[in-house]
Amino acid sequence: MVKLLLQTKHIQPGRRDTNSGQTPLSWAAENGHEGIVKVLLERGDVSPNGSGRSNRTPLWLATENGHEGIVKLLLGRGDVNPDSPRKSGETPLLWAAANGNEGIVNLLLARKDIHPDTPDTNYSQTPLLWAAKNGHEGTAKLPLGQKDVNPNTPGGLYNQPSLSLAAENGHEGIVKLLLGRKDVNPDNSSKFSQTPLMLAEARGHYNVAELLRARHSRRIQ
Repeated sequence: MVKLLLQTKHIQPGRRDTNSGQTPLSWAAENGHEGIVKVLLERGDVSPNGSGRSNRTPLWLATENGHEGIVKLLLGRGDVNPDSPRKSGETPLLWAAANGNEGIVNLLLARKDIHPDTPDTNYSQTPLLWAAKNGHEGTAKLPLGQKDVNPNTPGGLYNQPSLSLAAENGHEGIVKLLLGRKDVNPDNSSKFSQTPLMLAEARGHYNVAELLRARHSRRIQ
């Protein structure tokens, strides 16, 4: 049906709707219609970066809804901006990391023009911070493999580093991952001078507290 419509003489395949401001490509990307996305991208009069009123591009919408195949199609184009944020400041990479979508995070980090440590504008939290806070070990590990990512960068309402967020929420696997790095400061405190150990003990995360005590003991020795 889409192919038939595209053969119509006066068709406007990049036209936005009056409600959300989205284009046909945006709608197809959001709803996972990979074949339609492919057909539209083959045209020279369809912009792959067109965004609606919330500034969500087709790539953003595909990432938000976990459509890995469509993300791959869009990233295969050199003219797609992989770092374009939505209105509230989250990039596709940040959203994928926060939601634990390892496949999409891998695809995005494979692009040389991606910035792996870009924070959102509301809470100044990076992809690593969001992954650590939400307990997604896989998507926390991937940004840590990038040379431009600082694991000690603080963010959020209380200016906490990734280790504090993981410790406070009892994410033992992520705490182990971060403590395995020599460049992670285990005593990096938050806005109110609370260390990761203090936060883990306050929330009753015994195993996390033990990991932090062990790291602290090694530093003293």
